[in-house]
Amino acid sequence: MPRILIVTGEASGDLHGAHLAKAIAAQDPSAQLVGIGGPGMRAAGVTMIPGVPQLDLVGLVGLSAVRAVIQRVLAVRRVLKAEPWDLVVFIDNPGMNMRLARMAKAAGRRVLYYIAPQIWAWRPGRMKWIQERVDHVVVILPFEPDLYRRAGVRCTFVGHPLLDSVAPVYDRKALRRQFNLEDSAQVIGLFPGSRVGEVNMLLPLLLQTAAELLKRDPKTQFILAQASSIGDTLLHDLLRESPVPVLVVKDQASEAMAVSDLLLVASGTATLQAAVVGTPMILLYKTTLATYWVARMWIRVRWIGLVNLVAGRTVVPELIQDEATVERVTKEACRLLNDRQAYDEMKNGLRQVRQSLGDPGASFRTAQVVLAECRV
Repeated sequence: MPRILIVTGEASGDLHGAHLAKAIAAQDPSAQLVGIGGPGMRAAGVTMIPGVPQLDLVGLVGLSAVRAVIQRVLAVRRVLKAEPWDLVVFIDNPGMNMRLARMAKAAGRRVLYYIAPQIWAWRPGRMKWIQERVDHVVVILPFEPDLYRRAGVRCTFVGHPLLDSVAPVYDRKALRRQFNLEDSAQVIGLFPGSRVGEVNMLLPLLLQTAAELLKRDPKTQFILAQASSIGDTLLHDLLRESPVPVLVVKDQASEAMAVSDLLLVASGTATLQAAVVGTPMILLYKTTLATYWVARMWIRVRWIGLVNLVAGRTVVPELIQDEATVERVTKEACRLLNDRQAYDEMKNGLRQVRQSLGDPGASFRTAQVVLAECRV
């Protein structure tokens, strides 16, 4: 009877942990699954460690954040040392989990990391961290296995979990009727991000761009996908200053992508989700000047968009920092909407990206790796 500890952080990690737990239980009902996570893992039947809250520190600032970090790290260290674990599984959340992985190895535990840190984008020295702290890495991007194997790290590519949550096809006409969007209208999807800071930075830009596009085609309609991490008040305050009518939908990002002709998307996983859905897009990234220059010092990749990184070429235009202006975004949007060849070429590129992400069933395949690792 394998005894497995699953450690997650933010909401997305909790969701992946829940899917993984269900897949493990389906393949080995005798497996004892214990976790540090949130409601998703609890609902999946994972026994939560008493007194150790989810390792999500979003919203905490100052001394309260420092105290919370120290308390939770010490609590996890006690759990790692005191309990007999066949395997400790860390999911995403590298800022916290890479440090906890070091503690797990120091306690003599076998460590598997699912949805590994993006060491290819940042400091190359982090590969040494992986070598020292992780026994097996499970990755979700097709170019990652070679990087780990060259470094002598055991690695398995399982495909991307997005393929399990995004439908193979969407009925565009039915969805437009559901959202009260005109069949013949040009629909632009607005995806300002899932963090408060990026929404504050990008949504005013998207709304100003929407106003410019509406001048060019008064029949254009706009749909905005609200992330679960973004409160109603924030969106309401930003939207009420805009003269452009915008339909806001919650927890229906894929559907909003499917009804749109073009997406304006904050850099992040949403760009890969849009590629899986198959809707052409413009990628945007804008942050404070200090954060941007720090990022430029450390980033080691040619593109910041996952779509382009997976493709190994520029499939989607990236408008970053000073290039992310109303004029540039409007110009690029008009180019794609009016140039059918460029539009179709992007759609073809997105299809290739989706194909390279593997097949559905990432959680099932990860569960196979987890159970096999318990028998090593």
